[in-house]
Amino acid sequence: MGVSRTLIREALRQLESEGVITIRPNRGPIVTRLTAEQARGIYAVRSELEGLAAQLFAEKATKEHRKALVNAFSQLKKLLRSGSQIERLHAKNEFYNRLIEGAQNEALGDTLRMLNSRVTILRATSLQAKGRHKESLNELQALLDALFRGDPEAARKASAAHVEGAASAALAQLSDASK
Repeated sequence: MGVSRTLIREALRQLESEGVITIRPNRGPIVTRLTAEQARGIYAVRSELEGLAAQLFAEKATKEHRKALVNAFSQLKKLLRSGSQIERLHAKNEFYNRLIEGAQNEALGDTLRMLNSRVTILRATSLQAKGRHKESLNELQALLDALFRGDPEAARKASAAHVEGAASAALAQLSDASK
């Protein structure tokens, strides 16, 4: 691959610290499989943190932040209908990056970014559920509506509803996979 072993080891350590892989002695790295209980915990934290981000966005976002979020949502809508799984995940991450940026809270942004690797695994799981793309877009549209009305409480509730929908879809997929 043309990369030093040190770089590979460091990348693996980073992925392990993010909970994406597990290093098994004498066997090497494997992709971590999240249990339903771990997923519930991640969704509970995600709901609170993203709800706060939505609330702060509604209170603090500038015109530029709002425009960037609308552009990210437009791209997400397009890719959820016709993009590859990886393109969809990147677009969803971009949407949340714009939301976090508009919240203008560095500590919140750092915390959400640390959680993002595990959230992305769950996001990939939930987006595989039949009909989830359409539900997700409807939930995010409700979030945008609340954000652009400048209603922090409604934005927080819409964000929580979206995370709850994603959690239901992902947990159902995890349950089906374990059977």
